[in-house]
Amino acid sequence: MGFIKEFKEFAVKGNVVDLAVGVIIGAAFGKIVSSLVNDVIMPPIGLLMKGKNFADMFYSLDGKTYESLVKAKEAGAPILTYGNFIQALLDFIIIAFVIFIMIKMINRFRKNEKNNPEAPAAPTAEEKLLTEIRDLLKK
Repeated sequence: MGFIKEFKEFAVKGNVVDLAVGVIIGAAFGKIVSSLVNDVIMPPIGLLMKGKNFADMFYSLDGKTYESLVKAKEAGAPILTYGNFIQALLDFIIIAFVIFIMIKMINRFRKNEKNNPEAPAAPTAEEKLLTEIRDLLKK
């Protein structure tokens, strides 16, 4: 029974829940960034490259020339698919940049909160009454 209780306490701690939320949001964020790269950024780059797709860029190690990556794979040729690496590198750079901007914004918000502390709350009616009673007892 002690093990189950310990596990339950661990699983519902704030850090574990925060981590789970972070993983879920991270997965959704990854999809957004992938769409940004594939659907928004890469088409203009492909246009500049005259329609060539990064995923189709490869180098055949056997010295033969193949029409496409698909044909090279069908032939069983040893290939370096450096285009996939370039695509993954672009994905990483974009994700890192977006995360940098987000952290910078969060830090700016935190700095503003520290510089503008909230005024202390006015005493409640109960506190005022207790203060009056204390002052009367002192007299």
